[in-house]
Amino acid sequence: MEFSDLLRPESIVANLKASSKKQVLQQLASLAAEISGEDEREIFDALLERERLGTTGVGQGIAIPHAKLTGLKHLFALFARLEHPIEFDSIDEDPVDLVFVLLAPEAAGADHLKALSRVSRMLRDEDMCAKLRGSEGTDALYALLAGSIAQAA
Repeated sequence: MEFSDLLRPESIVANLKASSKKQVLQQLASLAAEISGEDEREIFDALLERERLGTTGVGQGIAIPHAKLTGLKHLFALFARLEHPIEFDSIDEDPVDLVFVLLAPEAAGADHLKALSRVSRMLRDEDMCAKLRGSEGTDALYALLAGSIAQAA
C-alpha cells in the first residue's frame, strides 16, 4: 500500500471547527463523500456505528475513527486537526484535537488492519503529534504525514 493511495492533500483539514464528536464525524463524512464519490450518509452512519461499538478516541488527544464501506474500492483516509479540542469519550477522558479517519472496502481484511496499525503507530509518537499540532496549513501537515506513514511501511 502506497501512502498516496491512503491520504491525499485534499483530504487534510488544518483547522476543523467543530463542537462535538458527532459534528466532527459529519464534517469528515461530508469531505470523504466529496473526495471519494461515496454516499455521505453511508460514511457517517458507518463511522457512528463504529463509535457505538466503542470509542475510537485512543488517548493523548487522538481519535482514529474507522469503518468499512460496501461500495468503496480502496482504502481511504482523512486527517483533521481540530481548531479546539472536543470531548470524544476517549479512553483517557482527555479531549481530542487530532483525528485520523480510515475508511476501507468491506472486503479489505488484512489491508485495513495494516493501515490502522501504521496510523496508530505514527500517532503514538509524541514528537510527531507535537509537530502536527504546531504545523501551519495543509501542506505542512501533508508533508509530515506523508513522511511518517512512508517510513512506517
